[in-house]
Amino acid sequence: MPRKRPTDHGDELLARLGSLTAQARQRAEAQRTQVELAIALQRGMLPRDLPAAPGLRLAVRYTPANRGLNVGGDWYDAFVLPDGRIGLAIGDVQGHNIEAAAFMGQVRAGLRALASVTGEPGELLARTNDLLLSLGSDLFATCTFMRLDPATGVLESARAGHIPFVWATADGKSGVVDDEGGPPLGIQPGVEYPVSRHRLTTGAVFVLLTDGVVEGPSLYIDDGLDQVVRLAGIAAVAGLKVHALAAAVIKGAESVGHEDDAAVLVVGLDGPDTGVQP
Repeated sequence: MPRKRPTDHGDELLARLGSLTAQARQRAEAQRTQVELAIALQRGMLPRDLPAAPGLRLAVRYTPANRGLNVGGDWYDAFVLPDGRIGLAIGDVQGHNIEAAAFMGQVRAGLRALASVTGEPGELLARTNDLLLSLGSDLFATCTFMRLDPATGVLESARAGHIPFVWATADGKSGVVDDEGGPPLGIQPGVEYPVSRHRLTTGAVFVLLTDGVVEGPSLYIDDGLDQVVRLAGIAAVAGLKVHALAAAVIKGAESVGHEDDAAVLVVGLDGPDTGVQP
């Protein structure tokens, strides 16, 4: 009985290896395409321009996660409300895939649309929560929404499961806003979101951010927030531009120990000092 030549076994092995390599390349290409699509979707849904008002200073920074399929749904937004005040939002969708990026677009679009009906932060988050529940998605989102009057510096804010924001004033005071929040959007019906009121003084800054900036395997969230407080305090005392502060805060995201979406929105105000602290 003739024996199969050793070279036949080698050829068969090479053929199998070639087939597996081709399949791996196809999967890698499909994953890369999916990530690129999600990132393009994210960037396409972020605002192209920031609103302008006398004395108002806004700066944003955003870095998407792009390792493997780890693509999330962080976002920020800033727009003029019907009454002339400024709406400011930042949020984070649960999950790290293209579905999270798409859901982020639904949250942002829904919040913007409902803001034409009411700009009161607590009511706006409650209505957005009800809207998301009506969509029947399994995903949820955290969010902070603010309404700022640039003429007076009065700022109202409400939080839906999102991390608190940081403040700093030109006289050297700084800290994390200790306000009451509600649950994330899209989890529980009939939720009320408490509203806190602050006043943005001349040279002061408020820093809104997502947890990808301050929390990870290498950094506890309290330590991360303290790091942002220090940066904001230095920037406010030194009179640094809000763009410089936003860049410094997003740079700190490199110390969290993982690749996650990271978004930062810095709000500052020039003009007559209202004399009231956050």
